Amino acid sequence: MRPTRTTVLLTAGLVTLLGVPAVAAAENPTDLHVNNQSGSNCSDTGAGTQAVPYCTISAAARAVLPGQTVRIKPGWTYDEAVTIDRSGAPGKPISFVAEEGWDGQQADLGELLTVRGASHVVLGSLFTRGGVQISGSTDVGMDRIRAARGRLDGVVVDGASKDVRIGRSNLVGVRIEGGSQGTVLSRNLISGSAQPGVTAVDAPGTVVTNNTVRGYCATGVSVGGASTGSGLFNNVIATEARSSYCKTDEPRNAILVEQSATAGTVVDYNLVTGVPSAPVQMPYRWAGTTYPDPAAFHAATGQGGHDILTAGQAGVGPVEGSPTVDSADPTAPGVLPSDINRKPTGDDPSVPNTGKNGGYLDRGAYETHDGLSQAWMNIDKTWAPAGTKVEVQAVSDSRWPTAMSYHVDFGDGTAPVVTQQGTGAHGLATHAYGKPGDYVIKVTAVNGAGQQATTQQTTKVTPAGPLTAAFSATPFLPAPNDTATRVPPLTMSFDPSASATPWPVERTDVDFGDGVQRSFPGLAIGKYTYSRPGDYTATVTVVDVKGTRSTTTRPVHVEYAKGGYTAVTPFRLKDTRVNGGTLQGGSPASIGMPIPFNAAGSASGGMSAAVINVTLTNVTQDAYLNVSSAYDDRPTTSNINARAGATVSNTVTVPVSEIGQVWFYLNAGRADVIVDFVGYYQPNAGEKFSPVAPARLADTRTPGAGGAVAGGTTRTVKVAGVGGIPADAKAVAVNLTSTEATQNSYVVAYPDPAKRPEPASNLNPEPGKAKSNQAIVPVGPDGTITLYNHAGSAHLIVDAVGYYGKNGKALYTPVVPKRLADTRTTGKLAAGATTTVSGVPAGAVGAVLNLTATESTGAGFLTAHAFGSARPEASSLQTLPGLTVSNHVTTPVADGRISVYNSQWGGPNHVIADLLGYFTQG
Repeated sequence: MRPTRTTVLLTAGLVTLLGVPAVAAAENPTDLHVNNQSGSNCSDTGAGTQAVPYCTISAAARAVLPGQTVRIKPGWTYDEAVTIDRSGAPGKPISFVAEEGWDGQQADLGELLTVRGASHVVLGSLFTRGGVQISGSTDVGMDRIRAARGRLDGVVVDGASKDVRIGRSNLVGVRIEGGSQGTVLSRNLISGSAQPGVTAVDAPGTVVTNNTVRGYCATGVSVGGASTGSGLFNNVIATEARSSYCKTDEPRNAILVEQSATAGTVVDYNLVTGVPSAPVQMPYRWAGTTYPDPAAFHAATGQGGHDILTAGQAGVGPVEGSPTVDSADPTAPGVLPSDINRKPTGDDPSVPNTGKNGGYLDRGAYETHDGLSQAWMNIDKTWAPAGTKVEVQAVSDSRWPTAMSYHVDFGDGTAPVVTQQGTGAHGLATHAYGKPGDYVIKVTAVNGAGQQATTQQTTKVTPAGPLTAAFSATPFLPAPNDTATRVPPLTMSFDPSASATPWPVERTDVDFGDGVQRSFPGLAIGKYTYSRPGDYTATVTVVDVKGTRSTTTRPVHVEYAKGGYTAVTPFRLKDTRVNGGTLQGGSPASIGMPIPFNAAGSASGGMSAAVINVTLTNVTQDAYLNVSSAYDDRPTTSNINARAGATVSNTVTVPVSEIGQVWFYLNAGRADVIVDFVGYYQPNAGEKFSPVAPARLADTRTPGAGGAVAGGTTRTVKVAGVGGIPADAKAVAVNLTSTEATQNSYVVAYPDPAKRPEPASNLNPEPGKAKSNQAIVPVGPDGTITLYNHAGSAHLIVDAVGYYGKNGKALYTPVVPKRLADTRTTGKLAAGATTTVSGVPAGAVGAVLNLTATESTGAGFLTAHAFGSARPEASSLQTLPGLTVSNHVTTPVADGRISVYNSQWGGPNHVIADLLGYFTQG
């Protein structure tokens, strides 16, 4: 059959309708740019480059040349009436195209767009609020246009225009008149209102194909005057006759062809419908006669033999079961290969192809599609030994599963397995891998229209062989400078990933060697916190999905990790005089350290040891206090010894328990306890420590030192940049001594003289007694610390023993308190004599001791210093006749040994040295 002239014209202009034709790079002139958005640097007097675009479309319309494209930036409205009166050339049209955004945003024109007396023009992705008028023009293509003009037609073609093609657009009313010829409307959504959706008057050869037209209160498509040789094909045409919406309630025709336009005009394969509550009453009017249905229409005129009439719009359109699906004429003039949403023609396999010659084009502007967007797979064995058959089940969200095929690439270089089309909703593929490895399986789902969706998943292929358990046990430490995550000390990671596992592992059972067993899923790394350091024998059993078991054991060494120190301004954690909880002899009591979930404050979730100042008061009988991390496994050491009625303080460095607690055990009687938090040690955080030979930084007894510190006053002491302590030290470890006190008092050491912590204390002076206590104090302004005396007056002595800072050399390792020396088994240390304390771990450069003098016969002092070094003038502990006195001591170490000197005038003493921890090079 010879094609009609309209078909030939449409085919010739089809590429132009769908987009700007491609030309050779050498022939393609530079594009012009229009951008009126803020910051675009636009100018209507420039050349329209991308760097300096035009501000208006009109400026580009005056400058555009054949073959050029005017690229319009969407965004702000172009509030201008645009007239295009320049022409392109055959194969080199002038084009005005918006650069669509991700959501299909179009350039917005606020006024009328006119093409007048021009030829070879393309318009694309434009929104014209003032409508479009094409007058006296030839070969004009419009694609992806939105056009509206109030109650007037949104698009008007007149002035004897020729070969105007409008496709894939959203239009409010189209009017073709004035002798215009060969106008083609295809795949548009067209709405009428007071006027018909489409009106052709004196417009021969008008083609209206595959449009969805809503006539509402007027005729859907009206063809009149000398519009002979026109065609209406594959359209969905709806009209409205409800008085609640329309001014009048008379019947509306969906298709109206006047007598003067019937010659050569063809109507077929349309669907005519109304709204659900108001069916079309008179769908056809041909040459002045109305027809109630397609049968009557066809019988009388020979037209509409394949038309469909439905009662209402429900179920009509791109939905399952719609009569529009696969029922159109694919050979009709004006047919486009894609719909209004740019989706290609799709064949619904569940619907018979009732279109002409068995075609599957849909009627209307929309094409029903599969909707394929996702694919999934299920691998029956994501972990198996080499040689095992692996089965992949592929599925997708296709609505047309019988037209699907699945391409399964197993990722090992073998050819993909392709399931046959028509296999149903899923495809099955099997494969056996030849060698171990991790392989990525990729599934591509392909529907009948060629659309694709992909997914991928990794499968593990293991060596064939027996299940063999293996594991590593390593310390689990806080991440660098992480103070928020709770990581208890003595936490170990048990990693069974080194096990030989031909089949997936169901679980891993771990016996940690301390009476605790736990199970972990698969080969998950298990974390476990021991209550005490030591050597344990751990047993790991791996169980796979086949029920096979393999067990292995190995020794696990658990110890505290070394860490840096973070000093804080002291704050009070507990005072049983205020909060209750007086210590009872023989009954351990716990106090929570300020880890992040502890209400007492916030320090760190990863601290391994806390530094606290502990004060006993209201002691009812002679007793000692032991501070440890465990409730029922206390070391045979003590931290404070107190007589009945006394108030005694000592600094304590103690590991914290798994839940951040420290336990206090009073051996006899009752006593109130006061606990002030002064800092903490943590792996991978804090400052390093450097011990120094004890050096006296202040002694108020010396001339010019200001004399005794009066009650309620402070004394500032320079600590950084003196006594071997560098100027940039962050904190200092000092031994504080009070003497010649006039009444019972307390002394606080703190960094900022303007911010004295309250309540807090470091030392409790008493009349007639020289008392010592060690403190670790953050360095304040100008490298100083401040001392506050609460009551009476007292002389204060400050001896430096070390510092913490970025130039520090050593990190701290806590230990379960261990007794290194006790002269009660060897005899008293004579006045003026020195004893050697051994047993500090090899490599230590410093140690933290609890040093105790007991059975003293006179007032004197003890001084601890590195073995083999010169004895300093500073003191570590003040001895008192008849009293047992303890002090927290930080001292340098040499060759694992410490020297302890007993002053000449204090008389002989028994000396006890308990190790709390030690420093090694970090």
